[in-house]
Amino acid sequence: MGKRRTTVVRETVTLYEAKTHLSALVERAAGGEEIVIAKGGKPKAVLAPLPDTRPARKAGRGRGRWRVRRDFDAPLPEDVLDTFDG
Repeated sequence: MGKRRTTVVRETVTLYEAKTHLSALVERAAGGEEIVIAKGGKPKAVLAPLPDTRPARKAGRGRGRWRVRRDFDAPLPEDVLDTFDG
């Protein structure tokens, strides 16, 4: 099966509107909207959200920076257990 296409509703704004409200339009695009910027009634550009731009996590980067104590999974002391409901 092929990729499913999602319908994207695009709003068209004039270049003047885009210049005047750029910050708000960028926030809307970051929220998932696509905005077409037109000049003289003709579409010239699309303001669209970027995919996740966080760097990928790399396994082992924290190796040696912390340790798990041997008693990590030992039962909690009674005074601590008494603070929980149940």
